[in-house]
Amino acid sequence: MLGNKVGVFIKSFFKSNRGTTAVEFSLIAAPFIFMLIGLIEMALMFASASLLEGSASTAARLIRTGQVQQAGGSQALFEQTLCDFAEPLIACDDLQYQVYSVDSFEDADDLPDAEFDADGNLSDTTYDPGGVSDVVLIRVAYHYRITTPLLQTFLTNNGDNTRTMMATIVLQTEPYEFEDS
Repeated sequence: MLGNKVGVFIKSFFKSNRGTTAVEFSLIAAPFIFMLIGLIEMALMFASASLLEGSASTAARLIRTGQVQQAGGSQALFEQTLCDFAEPLIACDDLQYQVYSVDSFEDADDLPDAEFDADGNLSDTTYDPGGVSDVVLIRVAYHYRITTPLLQTFLTNNGDNTRTMMATIVLQTEPYEFEDS
């Protein structure tokens, strides 16, 4: 009789499905949460890249229309415009840029690729916004720090858990006229 009760208990134990949902959730909770964190990380990375492109485009417009040149080639105006647009996700101190005035679009194509020093900073930070109808190349770089550990392995392109993003714009300034003061 006791053996029969033990047998019934064992059968009912294996037939019972109470707590199944909790066990299943505990098995998938960690990968699910990690996937959500990775998704948020990727969204922030792409949003930062979009802000970088937008800030470079907005600052380049000041050069294209001659506003920077008419302000005496004001590097501060260019920097402030970059910072104002990128500010929600990108710290102003993390932006680096190069502005080259060249003779033609072919010369802009012949310029060397951006080079970085051992610390990951642009090695050449030339600032020459050019003048009337000049061709200008503008590069803006940003090192996005990847915080999700597993994503660092796949997304970094530097040795320091960062991904270098760069916006490059080549334009010809408008034929604006300077006003004599």
